[in-house]
Amino acid sequence: MKKYFSSRLFVAVMPLCVALTPYNKVLAQSKTEDAKMNAYVKGLMSKMTLDEKIGQLNLVTIGAATTGSVVNKGVEENIKKGSIGGVFGVWGTAQTRQIQDIAVKSSRLHIPLIFGLDVIHGHRTIFPIPLGMSATWDMGLIKQSAQIAAKEATGEGLNWVFSPMVDIARDPRWGRISEGSGEDPWYGSQVAKAMVQGYQGTSMKDADAVMACVKHFALYGGAEAGREYNTVDMSRIKMYQDYLPPYKAAVDAGAGSFMSSFNTVDGVPATGNQWLLTDLLRKQWGFKGFVVSDYTAVNEMTDHGLGDLQTVSALALKAGLDMDMVGEGFLKTLKNSLTQKKITQQEIDLACQRVLEAKYKLGLFENPYKSMDAGKEAKEELSTANRAAAREITKHSFVLLKNDNQTLPLKKGGSIALVGPLADNHRDMLGTWVIAGEWQKSVSVMEGIKNVVGNNVTINYAKGANITEDSLFIKRLNFGPGMVSLDAKPADELLKDAVEAAKKSDVIVAVVGESQSMSGESSSRSDIDIPESQKNMLKELSKLGKPMVIVLFNGRPLTLTWEDKHANAILDVWAPGTEAGNAIADVLFGDYNPAGKLTATFPRSVGQIPIYYNHKNTGRPYKGGPSKFRSNYLDISNDPLYPFGYGLSYTNFNYSAVSVSKNKLRGNETLTATVTVTNTGKYEGEEVVQLYISDPVASISRSVKELKGYQKINLQPGASKQVSFTITPEQLKFYNSQLKYDWEPGEFVVEIGTSSADTHNASVWWAK
Repeated sequence: MKKYFSSRLFVAVMPLCVALTPYNKVLAQSKTEDAKMNAYVKGLMSKMTLDEKIGQLNLVTIGAATTGSVVNKGVEENIKKGSIGGVFGVWGTAQTRQIQDIAVKSSRLHIPLIFGLDVIHGHRTIFPIPLGMSATWDMGLIKQSAQIAAKEATGEGLNWVFSPMVDIARDPRWGRISEGSGEDPWYGSQVAKAMVQGYQGTSMKDADAVMACVKHFALYGGAEAGREYNTVDMSRIKMYQDYLPPYKAAVDAGAGSFMSSFNTVDGVPATGNQWLLTDLLRKQWGFKGFVVSDYTAVNEMTDHGLGDLQTVSALALKAGLDMDMVGEGFLKTLKNSLTQKKITQQEIDLACQRVLEAKYKLGLFENPYKSMDAGKEAKEELSTANRAAAREITKHSFVLLKNDNQTLPLKKGGSIALVGPLADNHRDMLGTWVIAGEWQKSVSVMEGIKNVVGNNVTINYAKGANITEDSLFIKRLNFGPGMVSLDAKPADELLKDAVEAAKKSDVIVAVVGESQSMSGESSSRSDIDIPESQKNMLKELSKLGKPMVIVLFNGRPLTLTWEDKHANAILDVWAPGTEAGNAIADVLFGDYNPAGKLTATFPRSVGQIPIYYNHKNTGRPYKGGPSKFRSNYLDISNDPLYPFGYGLSYTNFNYSAVSVSKNKLRGNETLTATVTVTNTGKYEGEEVVQLYISDPVASISRSVKELKGYQKINLQPGASKQVSFTITPEQLKFYNSQLKYDWEPGEFVVEIGTSSADTHNASVWWAK
């Protein structure tokens, strides 16, 4: 207690403090803090002019990191005038401090700026792309990666990150599938929660905490034809059941901000959609933070056909958008719209209030320079500890897609032909969306192998092929300088080098796949094969009859039917990040047994897209064999090449039948479902035991099955473990035709297994 509190007052409040439960204490503290914030923000706004209030709604970029064609001009002068609320695209304590100085020393009211950046899968220390991170099935590791990213980001003056992207995606042609957690709404919700908690910590005022910005709200992953920025159109049931849950999970986790998406929702662009930004996000879900547009998304509503810049800016503000990224539509038109009574003062004030509240929650009014610490910057960026954590996390993300005749792990002896355009490559280790990442400091696969096995293995290296020989494709990939280039050697000589290296080696390790710029934003592909130049190399090498291991780099599921048939082993390493080579070598040579599982289905052909495990049955369902008048293809199976939840190990796991605690239940009873998992192989290994539930008879057509839980276990060779799942009616709920979230009595099938396509099941009857 502070000294000026009298002993009488202290005694008076003591019984109340003792009586409060921990929850009530937190609630009381929260209400007190909210009251302080409200009083502070209200007092500040009472001093602000209309122009200064509109200025807080203006987010600009200085140009270091852009995703469009616009870079804001006159930034310094606008900061002095109070016409800018936040800045992104700049980092480093020297730079951010210099800009913050302008705001707090040269503007009339000294309101600090918020500094944002695309910190997607790491800041300086880069982790696997989010799709790869999701393959860990380990929320602890995912949260840890966000914590490290936040610590590095705050070391460079940042306090706001445009992450996590929680869009559900079922079309691998869409480049931004790399930035999310795959196709499942329940699993995506777990990742969303872990990432928000990792970034924001217990308080956003903490020195190592940043504000998360959840994107893209909403449904962006449902873009038609897998084409970036394209239209999205779906039923409300599909929205609520399959696409909206991860956003809701992020709200429940306390996310401080949201970003609107480029697409339409029910025909209205998300950035100006009142049902989406106000009715759903705020009124139904209770979101208390602020909403920022995506890059020039307000301006782009004009191209959607909703009117000129003044019209769409007013529409966006009225819909519930609080901050305009880059386009300056708010800055240039809201004052006129107010004069013309197209918007109200209350609407401007509400948006301004939300932005100022975010700055308060970050502690910027107490210390505008709180995350601008040159000492911390020097200590945290790419530290030894951060790189060690990245190496550990990265190897957990790899998915073993094939391993015939125990080709892997490789022996720490003999010779290998290390071939492929990604084998001795630094730039493409990091993957997409690495604004502050330094590819020169990444570990190549060649370096990683040397670090792990030293001189015990003879490496015969050859590049073998270019990423692609298609000059037009190369031009499109090079949106940044030098991202993809052709080797000085002709293609036939590169191929000859690879064949010669393979002939004098015991085993071939071909490091192939997608380069950094082949996935991510504005990187949709209609053909998701490995590029032809690389596939030609693989075909020539396969003729030699030597064991061939493919180390696959990719930002999306690829069509790998030829590779699956001809390679002896395939290890999917996604885009692994800074410690790529070390982690890959750890797995190739058996220092770590891969345990990753897919969170997005791999199709056999683009003709199957969209393809996902939790589809609905038709009235003429596919039965698994060729048959006329069924919902199937004439030329290929309906089945994917690799299903959701799939991933092999160097060892083998055997599952017993599913046992249930009871076969008939009523109301809020609890069901326990159990399997025994046994490691029947020779290696210690981790296994992700997955729980699915299906509802065969309901008032609407339901998915064939839905993921409802998982457990990750570790078993020594010969060891067994009973794995039990507790099931309540909560896991049986779905959105019915009235959009009511409830469950219906009847039969339920409980499935437990190693993937969505390999389970054991038991049926129960559950009455209400």
